[in-house]
Amino acid sequence: MATVFTKIINGELPGRFVYEDDEIVAFLTIAPMTQGHTLVVPRAEIDQWQDVEPGVFAGVMEVSQLIGKAVVKAFSAERAGMIIAGLEVPHLHVHVFPAYNLTDFGFANVDNNPSPESLDEAQTKIKAALAELP
Repeated sequence: MATVFTKIINGELPGRFVYEDDEIVAFLTIAPMTQGHTLVVPRAEIDQWQDVEPGVFAGVMEVSQLIGKAVVKAFSAERAGMIIAGLEVPHLHVHVFPAYNLTDFGFANVDNNPSPESLDEAQTKIKAALAELP
C-alpha cells in the first residue's frame, strides 16, 4: 500500500510543495516544530534511510541543504535544524526547519493545528528564498 507521502507526491492528498525534481520533493509538514518546517522526501518509497542507494541519499541531502539555506533566509533563523526520525511514516524523509534554540528540536513541541494561512505564508516565503539563492 502506498504511503501517505506517496499519496501527497502523486496528488492524491494535498501538499504544499516548495521543491520538486525527478527524484526528490520537499513539502511543508502539517505538524511543524517551527514555521517553515519542511519534509524532504525521495519519490521512491524507501523506508529506512540506511537502505537508500548512495546516489539517492546524496540527492536527498543536497536538497535538504538547499531547503536549509532557504528556511534560514526566509525566517531570519540563526540555524536550520535537520532530523531523520522515520517513525511516523515508513517513507524516508528529512525534517528541515528554522531553528532558533534547542527546544525547536523536539517533536513534543509541534503545532498540531497550524493555520492554513501560516502554512501558505511559509510556502510563499520558502519559494521566494529558493528563487533568490544562487
